[in-house]
Amino acid sequence: MKRKILIVEDNVALSQLQRDWLERCGYAVTTAIDEPAAKRVLKAENIALILSDVRLPQGNGIELLEWINREHIHIPFVVMTEYASYPDAVRAIKLGAKDYLVKPVHREQLLELVDTFLKHMSAVWNGEKHLFKRTSAQAVKCEKQAKLVAPSDMSVLILGENGTGKESVARMIHNYSDRHEAPFVAVNCGAIPGELAASLLFGHAKGAFTGADTARQGYFDLAKGGTLFLDEIGTLPYSVQSVLLRVLQENTYIPVGDNKERHADVRIVAATNEDIPKAIAERRFREDLYHRLGEFEITQPPLRQCSEDILPLAEFFRKESSTKLRRDTEGFSIEAQQLLLSYEWPGNIRELQNKIKRAVLLTEKPVIEPECMDIGINTNTVSANSVYYDGMTEEKLSIIKALKATGGHRKKTAELLGINPATLYRKMNKYGLK
Repeated sequence: MKRKILIVEDNVALSQLQRDWLERCGYAVTTAIDEPAAKRVLKAENIALILSDVRLPQGNGIELLEWINREHIHIPFVVMTEYASYPDAVRAIKLGAKDYLVKPVHREQLLELVDTFLKHMSAVWNGEKHLFKRTSAQAVKCEKQAKLVAPSDMSVLILGENGTGKESVARMIHNYSDRHEAPFVAVNCGAIPGELAASLLFGHAKGAFTGADTARQGYFDLAKGGTLFLDEIGTLPYSVQSVLLRVLQENTYIPVGDNKERHADVRIVAATNEDIPKAIAERRFREDLYHRLGEFEITQPPLRQCSEDILPLAEFFRKESSTKLRRDTEGFSIEAQQLLLSYEWPGNIRELQNKIKRAVLLTEKPVIEPECMDIGINTNTVSANSVYYDGMTEEKLSIIKALKATGGHRKKTAELLGINPATLYRKMNKYGLK
């Protein structure tokens, strides 16, 4: 059964455009132009996510959110408006809004947000999402470590660059643990405002602060019995780190404005791309919290160190994107495959996924060619060990090596190769080098 999204927007053209985007990705969508219409929809239909403008002809998005709280309707709510104001954002978050976006909200931004809330922050991980099976030695080592630590209740700290798939490792740990039938809750610590961190993590009682019209569960409540994944833990405010440490030490917490302790029945898995020793030295991260979180450390390798995974991952994302975008594709040309292998992927798996999605959308042929990939052969991002070199002419390879040796400085490269700069530019254009 398709999950249904409610768009509350008085700009009919805009709501229709957003509806089209979402329906093309397999979601069911219904719309409402004002607050009364939205209430009627919520009473009559099973809605999984609400996307609401703030300013409406009748009522507004904040009042709709307040009504939802009074009616005890538990649906993720996202506020979208071109009239951005910090007080409205704080109020919306305190009332339980999951996000606050400023228009214009672009297609990819909207689809990523919807995917996040309906798939990753739904609180319950039920194993539906397929985890891609990687075969490179470093990725296999990481997977073995995840499965090894999963049956224990040790806290795990996952280290790695942005876009390497640290959440996938966290989900694997959850899936292979004794808590796999309980919730998996993913929290982006970098998106938590400092003044709201305690409320979001531990919940709050009704009347705990101005705007707290109803009691609210925190992430520790939502993850009860399961796994709480704290992504970007290195960005958590220092003051909140102290509170989190106490909770981990005592296994209890108290919601903001309450006086009753609750048992913290969760398994903590955290992740960061920070240089933790440096952050500790700069007093941005507590050393005692680091030792508490890092009972077991796993390092997720960057994609450039796992070249065996690039083409299988690209194929996986091609099939996934073809289904979502309703495009007929069959694979990649030899040249496109060589291009994929030649690039160092500084944005890692996330960048690869985005490039493939774009290529699937742009290609006019079943077989994807290099020109659809949006990957220039930038000399700073070419892998020196890439099999792409196998298909290069000696001249092209010499130019690439010279460019890398000079840091991309073209005049010095020309001098190194013994040619004039004009000849170098002409040859770079010939070989598609940037």
